[in-house]
Amino acid sequence: MPKKAAPTNPGKAAEVVAAEVWECRLGAKARRRVDMLAREEPLEIRVRGRSIAVTMRTPGCDEELAAGFLLTEGIIRQRAEVIEIAPCLTGETPENILNVFLAAAVEVDFKRLTRHVFAASSCGICGKASIEAVHENFPPVESKQKVAAAVLASLPGKMAAAQEAFAQTGGLHAAAVFDARGKLVVLREDAGRHNAVDKVLGYGFLKEELPFDKHVLLVSGRASFEIMQKALAGRIPIVAAISAPSSLAVGFAQESGQTLVGFLRGERMNIYAGAERIIGVV
Repeated sequence: MPKKAAPTNPGKAAEVVAAEVWECRLGAKARRRVDMLAREEPLEIRVRGRSIAVTMRTPGCDEELAAGFLLTEGIIRQRAEVIEIAPCLTGETPENILNVFLAAAVEVDFKRLTRHVFAASSCGICGKASIEAVHENFPPVESKQKVAAAVLASLPGKMAAAQEAFAQTGGLHAAAVFDARGKLVVLREDAGRHNAVDKVLGYGFLKEELPFDKHVLLVSGRASFEIMQKALAGRIPIVAAISAPSSLAVGFAQESGQTLVGFLRGERMNIYAGAERIIGVV
């Protein structure tokens, strides 16, 4: 099989809008200036004419978002299963409604959609049941990939340098996939951190770059259960976060054979699961 070419545009800026604001400082006169804001609008995802999800997102890379969402929900697994992802031209806001057209052979069990179950921490389902439900679709990873601690420590700086929309607004989450040498494969920004992860996975799916089983996923905020299960859907063995993980995220990583790193800042990091994959610390 020929080696796929490296992507030429791993980062694609999210949409921003301008707004006039009063900038105020104690003891100084307020001044009027223009500030940049991250756009946030609803996106409805439809499959075979049926609405399956509405998410608040930052417009841009919407096809990737839809594909990543369907991948992590276990509805699609191979690129050939998706015929087309297109705006709903008959809707009042076609730019905010996407129709996903699947091959006729793809069976869709709408009852198995899990986003409404796992999106809230107070869903009423115990952690063990949640993990087992995800593993019905996505078994634990078996990747032997390792990464040097020094490479991990370099990733937040590389992420920040590629966050064009965050540099303008200060109001967006980011998710980025790197190879084991620290080369950026794809970065996406969004007002929703789960959406940012869906976008990078959707990129990999649509470009036929999955599985990301020799890669690292870095998220700009905290690592939640849902982010870990999305990473598992993309077969990502190593997940790192700038902030803290939740207890369920740690438990999920341990059950799923994933490496989970939190508080990745400067030269320090906490390894919560899968320390054997990090070279130079143990």
